[in-house]
Amino acid sequence: MPRNVIRQLGQYAQRTRDHWYARPFTHIFTDSRLWSLQRRNVTAAFGAGLAICFVPLPIHVPLALMTAMLWRLNVPTLVATVFLVNPLTALPTFYLAYTVGRLLLQLPPVPFQFELSWDWLQHGLGPLWKPLLVGCLVCAATVGISGRFLLDRFWMWRVREKYRTRGSDASD
Repeated sequence: MPRNVIRQLGQYAQRTRDHWYARPFTHIFTDSRLWSLQRRNVTAAFGAGLAICFVPLPIHVPLALMTAMLWRLNVPTLVATVFLVNPLTALPTFYLAYTVGRLLLQLPPVPFQFELSWDWLQHGLGPLWKPLLVGCLVCAATVGISGRFLLDRFWMWRVREKYRTRGSDASD
């Protein structure tokens, strides 16, 4: 199922390259490696997408596209993965990163009270930024590397299972 969806997205990208808004990027997005469904390409894109999820700024999609173009990773996988952190999952994700950073820096818990104001950004974020950034960096590396490794192992296991059961499907 995901393979067919990724293939359809690749065909859509090939059709859209002729539109006026895509012409400046035609030479970039026509690279076949960006739409390749090879295991190493997809698993690397998944790991990079998981790492990008821990960037504490709302620039995930542009960062994912730049990463895909720079490292020639699968664009649909990378962009879909960065949407794992959305408005519903952002708070637990960044709280986890803050907690990890706080534990690594051995800092005591700081009472946290959020206000949507310029004053809070100037003064309330002060004691939180260092553990948050350290935690985001550590979580991005850990989750990105382990996500790539786990997807790679799952992919290899799935291929072996298909290979092992291919003869029994034809005889049924």
